[in-house]
Amino acid sequence: MNLRRVTSHNFHTFRHHYVSEVSGSLGDLGTFLPIAIALAVNGTVSLSSTLIFSGLFNILTGLFFGIPLPVQPMKAIAAVAIARTFTNGAIAAAGIFVGACVFLFSITGLLNWFANAIPIPVIKGIQVGAGLSLIIASGGSILSSLGWLYPSWADNRIWAVAAFLFLIITNVYRNVPYALLVFILGLSFAVIGSALASDLPSLVFWHPFTVIPSAHEWRIGALDAGVGQIPLTTLNSVVAVVHLAGDLLPTLETPSITSVGLSVAGMNLIGCWFGAMPVCHGSGGLAAQYRFGARSGASVIILGALKLIIGVFFGESLVGLLKRFPTALLGVMVIAAGLELVSVGESLNTTGARDIRKASHGFAGDGAQEIGPMLSDWERKRRWTVMMVTVGLLVGFKNDAVGFVAGMLCHWGYELPTLFERARERWNQRRIQLE
Repeated sequence: MNLRRVTSHNFHTFRHHYVSEVSGSLGDLGTFLPIAIALAVNGTVSLSSTLIFSGLFNILTGLFFGIPLPVQPMKAIAAVAIARTFTNGAIAAAGIFVGACVFLFSITGLLNWFANAIPIPVIKGIQVGAGLSLIIASGGSILSSLGWLYPSWADNRIWAVAAFLFLIITNVYRNVPYALLVFILGLSFAVIGSALASDLPSLVFWHPFTVIPSAHEWRIGALDAGVGQIPLTTLNSVVAVVHLAGDLLPTLETPSITSVGLSVAGMNLIGCWFGAMPVCHGSGGLAAQYRFGARSGASVIILGALKLIIGVFFGESLVGLLKRFPTALLGVMVIAAGLELVSVGESLNTTGARDIRKASHGFAGDGAQEIGPMLSDWERKRRWTVMMVTVGLLVGFKNDAVGFVAGMLCHWGYELPTLFERARERWNQRRIQLE
């Protein structure tokens, strides 16, 4: 990465589109806040450490990559930790284990090999599946608990419907800072609720501490949560997010697979020792921040600075306030992120797909826009089928690894006739030579 060019892009974008950058910086809060709050309430992670270290990582990724690369929770680890009420040592062990594995994959080149070996339809299937999973999770667990008038005047289905209608309007008027306005509204409701309950945040300076997992916590964290997170991190937080960055921001330099892998590794090999939540770079977060206006690293630098200040000066006292942030508004923000991620599947059989874009440049020059005849109807159907098999199994089993394996098996199944033909040609050539 050229740091001077990245810095110039960040500054220029913020200077001319500061409202969109601020709005975009809040796009991933629908994923970040519910998980961070749930883990903090259980005492599994430190909210202040999570805010401080995720804020630092936001700033660093914005400075080095120059794109709105998110810092979001490792969802597989978080799900297990919440369900089983992990200790802070167990979740730290899980995050450190995954970070060490990703670091090893990055420095050995395995990540690059893995990325090059995965067909584009499978990658897009993972992205679309992740988007649908976000929408289903929002409807099934976040919004389903709401009634028309409960749990409170500030958090109910009426507000969810209003937020969704506002989202539809902003699909037409994209310059409206949706996430910023919704966040301000939700924060206002949370402050009013906290004031009525006499539970407003107070000035509490962060006191650093370290977490040293015991042998038992290493075993629980690594085996019960870490192993299941590795395929999700590799596929969605490294490979898919790099491809999505290239699709959404084609005019900017796309981060390399290795650099994003090292970033994920570094975040967890540092932050987890201080009680912070295990984090990664997810394609859903990138889609959300892009959807709400972010186009440069300035957006995540703003978010990181805000997290850092709040974490240092308020920390754990924020738990009560954040718990009162309306789930109706958070749920619709998650749906918006999911819809943006699902939309990348539209480019599967066009020049929006990286493999076709490369082929079209070689076929018709750099100015090629439409490559129609390059893909036959059968090839389009084949690519679509591979993507949908990946999506269907990922969503059905709620597991990225299952979707990935199913998609690869479907892709290899289509390759069998070609492999048999090549093998027969080699056999015939060898027989001719022997004769």
